[in-house]
Amino acid sequence: MKVICIGNYPPRKCGIATFTENIVKAIQNSSLVQALDVEVEVIAMNDPEQFYDYPPIVTKIIRQNFKQDYLDIAEYINDSKADICLLEHEFGIFGGNSGLLLVSLLRLLKMPIVTTFHTVLEKPNFHQKEVMKIIATYSSGIIVMSKLAIQFLKDIYQISTNKIFFVEHGVPDFESIKLNQSQHPSNWKDKKVMLTFGLLGRSKGIETSIKALPKIIKKHPNFKYVIIGKTHPHVIRHAGEEYRHWLIQLAEDLNVQGHIEFIDEYVSEDRLMSYLLAADIYVTPYCNKAQITSGTLCYALGGGCAVFSTPYWHAEELLQNGRGILFEFGDYEKLAESVIEVLDDPQKIRALQENAYEYGKSITWPLTGKAYATIFNELKSKAVHQEILLKNHYQLMDYPFNPAHLIRMTDSVGMFQHAHGCIPNYQTGYCLDDNARALLLSLMGYQHFQDPLYIQLVVKYLSFVEHMQNPDGSYNNFMTFSKEKFENDQSEDAFGRTIWALGYLVRFAPNDSLFQLGIELFQKTLNQVDLLKHCRGYANSIFGLYHYVKRFPDQERYIQQMAHFANLLCDEFDKYSTNDWHWFETTMTYDNGLLPASLFKAYSILENERFLIVANKSTLFLEQKCFKETNLSLIGNRRWLKMNESFEMYAQQPIDAMAMVILYDSIYHLSQSKDSFEKLKRSFQWFLGYNDLNLPLYDIDTNGCNDGIEEFSINRNQGAESTIAYHLAWLVASTYFDNK
Repeated sequence: MKVICIGNYPPRKCGIATFTENIVKAIQNSSLVQALDVEVEVIAMNDPEQFYDYPPIVTKIIRQNFKQDYLDIAEYINDSKADICLLEHEFGIFGGNSGLLLVSLLRLLKMPIVTTFHTVLEKPNFHQKEVMKIIATYSSGIIVMSKLAIQFLKDIYQISTNKIFFVEHGVPDFESIKLNQSQHPSNWKDKKVMLTFGLLGRSKGIETSIKALPKIIKKHPNFKYVIIGKTHPHVIRHAGEEYRHWLIQLAEDLNVQGHIEFIDEYVSEDRLMSYLLAADIYVTPYCNKAQITSGTLCYALGGGCAVFSTPYWHAEELLQNGRGILFEFGDYEKLAESVIEVLDDPQKIRALQENAYEYGKSITWPLTGKAYATIFNELKSKAVHQEILLKNHYQLMDYPFNPAHLIRMTDSVGMFQHAHGCIPNYQTGYCLDDNARALLLSLMGYQHFQDPLYIQLVVKYLSFVEHMQNPDGSYNNFMTFSKEKFENDQSEDAFGRTIWALGYLVRFAPNDSLFQLGIELFQKTLNQVDLLKHCRGYANSIFGLYHYVKRFPDQERYIQQMAHFANLLCDEFDKYSTNDWHWFETTMTYDNGLLPASLFKAYSILENERFLIVANKSTLFLEQKCFKETNLSLIGNRRWLKMNESFEMYAQQPIDAMAMVILYDSIYHLSQSKDSFEKLKRSFQWFLGYNDLNLPLYDIDTNGCNDGIEEFSINRNQGAESTIAYHLAWLVASTYFDNK
């Protein structure tokens, strides 16, 4: 069996690197003991602008912030004939927001993935939570080192406990060197030693221990506090040695500097074991409860120290049953009292040390390595890493329709166009464009749910549309929060979308009053259709005319207007189409799917073969750009796709995914083709995370839709356009997900 491990590795100096080295050696040694043929190699993560002289077991590196490295390594692992990929996951060591670049590697792998989560957050932000969830989805097995982590994964991240394995953090076999006291530091002789080790930073709370010293020393003058470890490289990068210098100054201010020893080194494991065996007490005075795993605490137990700790999660779990003593965060008085109490009672300190040591013998690295090897063998025989797992993961019925964010973005006037996060941005005011789309969405919502709430929204958005209409039937597009309309700011997009919404209102009005008003506004608006000069204006208007004609099939004027717009679209297609460019313009921009979709709608009424031919050709061309892989990959607005040029995948926008859903809905109503059925579902799944980042655009916490896919993150603003696009796509797609 071949195992490839991804993680930090020495000589990089951090806890994950040390853990990775130890678990790799433990797996190798366990395999030798069990006479198993196991080969392990390591792919090491390199932090920015750092280079390391790795040992031969490290065959490749990944530069943290280089996306291509992740893709190249995925190809390398697949070609290596590895049976298992072991991932040592920690926030901060992988590139992209919350390690998002790692997902691009995992989605390409063809073998089972086993992931060790070193941190499981109780209150993750959006990116942290979604990245963890997608890593878990790709993983056949997940290893955690605390029981609380299992509960978090189940309750917060909705991960099935069937794939979670509990394997405690390993520790060295201290028994092998326990009798050898020759390496104990000579300056510890006749001292009662309290020890802390690990990379220094403010989160370690070392000042709490130093503040406890005056009281302890007063009772036990031979007491010594030893702090082992370099300052964390990230701390050095941003603040230098400020924290260490502050601790030294604090010791001087308290006049305890003679009782403190700083060992400013990254000590070897053998030396660390000697220190732990020589120490009487170990203390972890950490400041933050949210620490799910502590390797240093495990090592202290393994070394048989009497352990004192603040009540962070892993300490609460490990120090049960007389294995240690807890004190509150920052409570140096309680720490001092507790230390004095055990130093005054040799029997009590001996009991703590013996309990810790006995427990440490049950979590040695050989046992941990054996547990990992057992998991590998179990998963190797029954687990396969398949893309289909992800397709099945994104189901519309798991995301019930909820208009909460639509309502949040709407006041007594209408819908605000932009948001800052999930709150309306008053400074940008309102626009006809979004309120027309909101009108369409509310009408569709009422038709689907028959909930009077949507009639209230229809009235609100229709009132805004009417207010923005000029006497000649044209519209202004923007209005400030202070209710000032911008003059001469007419938009063809907004005009066409208004025709679409009004046409839908005429066809599906929930009552006669709204029906009559819809007819009036629609007919008044049509007086200005000759002003339209661009493709999206034509396409949006065709949708409105389609619905109007469906309500009044004998209205020849509107049928001819639809034919006129459809022919104009076909004329644009003929004008720009070449042997390798089959589109309506020289640039593919936004709402692309609506252009062929409108021609399919026009064909369904008029049965003009020209419309069908152009619709099919342009759809095929669009698919060649947007379905290069199994998921929908949209043309981003960072740089539009120009004829004979490449394009940016970022920033992809929800309106384009919505347009693709509408496109395939239009095709399916004509042909009932299985291909359009499946592609519609895949297009909607873009919102749920079946996209280039594997992250959802829809936010289940706010019921809003994020504004787009960036290269390394999701745009977390949840404006009107994006949220309407999601909900409108949901209403169109819902029947396809219900129909098996």
